[in-house]
Amino acid sequence: MRHAIRLQMLQTQLSAIQAVRPIGRINGTRGNVLTVSGLNDVARIGDRVSINRLMGDPLSAEVVQLSQSDATVIPDGPFDGVALNDRVVVDQQNKIAPNETWLGRIVDPNGEPLDGRPLGCGPIPRPLKNSPPAAASRRPLGKRMDTGHLVFDTMLPIVRGQRVGLFAGSGVGKSNLMGQLAKRMSADVVVVAMIGERGREVRHFVDSVLGPDGLAKSVVVAATSDQSPLIRRRCAWTAMAVAEHFRDEGMSVLFLADSITRFAEAHREVASAAGEAPVLRGFPASTSHLIMSLCERAGPGGPDQGDITGVFSVLVAGSDMEEPIADILRGVLDGHVVLDREIAERGRFPAVDILRSVSRSLPDAATTTENETIAQVRKLMSVFAQNQMMINAGLYTQGTDPDIDMAIQASSHLDTAMSQVHEQGCHHSFDQLGLALRRGGVTASGRKTRK
Repeated sequence: MRHAIRLQMLQTQLSAIQAVRPIGRINGTRGNVLTVSGLNDVARIGDRVSINRLMGDPLSAEVVQLSQSDATVIPDGPFDGVALNDRVVVDQQNKIAPNETWLGRIVDPNGEPLDGRPLGCGPIPRPLKNSPPAAASRRPLGKRMDTGHLVFDTMLPIVRGQRVGLFAGSGVGKSNLMGQLAKRMSADVVVVAMIGERGREVRHFVDSVLGPDGLAKSVVVAATSDQSPLIRRRCAWTAMAVAEHFRDEGMSVLFLADSITRFAEAHREVASAAGEAPVLRGFPASTSHLIMSLCERAGPGGPDQGDITGVFSVLVAGSDMEEPIADILRGVLDGHVVLDREIAERGRFPAVDILRSVSRSLPDAATTTENETIAQVRKLMSVFAQNQMMINAGLYTQGTDPDIDMAIQASSHLDTAMSQVHEQGCHHSFDQLGLALRRGGVTASGRKTRK
């Protein structure tokens, strides 16, 4: 089996060799872009080209505009040393060829290894920007997935094929939570897109957050913050193409993107260089379609395919849930989870704001009894939140309102329960949630228990 895989890799590499390639020439610069003559008849939007500088190593670039006379390309890095009439060749199309040997590996958005070991290719190249499965043939959402976190196993369930947004400011525990989901969620394969991350954070996430066990079933696609916007934007597409490969093999794939905000910011830089006008608080109009088309590729597959369960993180500056990226994602996803800085500052992790978060897999993902428990917990949390200022100020007198009395009595027990982590599945989580209610003197039906 291993020899057959190696033979397929070799055949793929040999088929990519071209005996003759058209050559273009650099004929000018305009801002952050270069113009190339001689390739406008053969180059296509999105193609990769290689610029052979007289001074320095070859420089990769991507075609973003075409005209009758020339092609406009954006380099992947600083184009110091590029001179007029430097040779330019079409290097490759935007495709990758993943296979099962990619598991446990860290790759860049071009499918090249970042961990110092050779990386083979599968037999079939896959386009980075693929179409989602046909809407009429997609299966419905699947079964509830064990996450290892009580809050997600009960109040905010995640089911197979669901797409969830994770909205948080910086330093609220978003990356740690995504790493824990990667290790604990019941998926066959995990694909992680680290878009615009700090270089140190990539190594920290792989070694400390994901760990050897999590990495063994994962493919990490990383583009650091110092790289060009083209590479950062391509990171999300490459990771999704890898996830689609394993989905087409019939597997359950967990796709984690950190973060869609940096994906959109990278697109803004590329679109601005290509001449597109900013209209959405500085973002171009194409941002909405860009994000929606990426998210739509996740979800349930066709009849003979697996599914891609997507968790898309969003950096919300100042907890502004009305900013364009957050607003676009909320409208296209199957649920959103809000991490709150005040909850994190008082030491509860994950710092999920239950009342501002929604899972659209409910009520179908839970039984009638479980839905009653969820509704009761939400009611108690809502009553406590609405009266918290009065309670903290000492203005409420016990016995005035039975609902407020129950909310006060259950508050600390529910807050503790929401931070529980275990390996015993969703049913155990509901048992623990029911126990927290009883300790708070409340039954799942909403009646106060006797002392």
